[in-house]
Amino acid sequence: MPATEILTAARQALSDGHADQAAGLFSQLLEAEPESPEGWGGMIRALIALNEPEAAEDASSQVPTKLDTHPEITGARAALALHIEGTKAASELDTLRQQSAAAPDDFDLRLKLAAALNGAGQRAQAADTLLDILRANRDWNDGAAKTELLRFFEAWGHTDPATLAARRKLSSLLFS
Repeated sequence: MPATEILTAARQALSDGHADQAAGLFSQLLEAEPESPEGWGGMIRALIALNEPEAAEDASSQVPTKLDTHPEITGARAALALHIEGTKAASELDTLRQQSAAAPDDFDLRLKLAAALNGAGQRAQAADTLLDILRANRDWNDGAAKTELLRFFEAWGHTDPATLAARRKLSSLLFS
């Protein structure tokens, strides 16, 4: 099977929630094309989907140096960093929700809540939490909410439905 077909099949498998199948296909792609940024980025994302952060970090460390700045690699590494942070925060999600509801003006707490929501796979709610901070105070903490939102976009991918929806909301907020 040609590399382009393997890549298409791997991306489809990952999109369909078949991370184990995707990881196998990305591995095949990397055997054929060891310097494929799509292969490396996809492998890291498949391992994240399998909740194998150590294996994803190992794969990330094997990426050829010349690919370090490729968007596929930077996006996958951002997704890995968010996954690791979010996994820690997700265990505190209920507590953070209660604390945030009790102190809606505590933006530090709401920033942690957004990370926890993202870690729990609740992307739209994570983005909305950050957008709420921006609505209340765009410049809080040197624009920390916008910076975090942009980090989410990079990790989720620019064509992810949650990214597209939140980008529209961000644009209307910033340019209104």
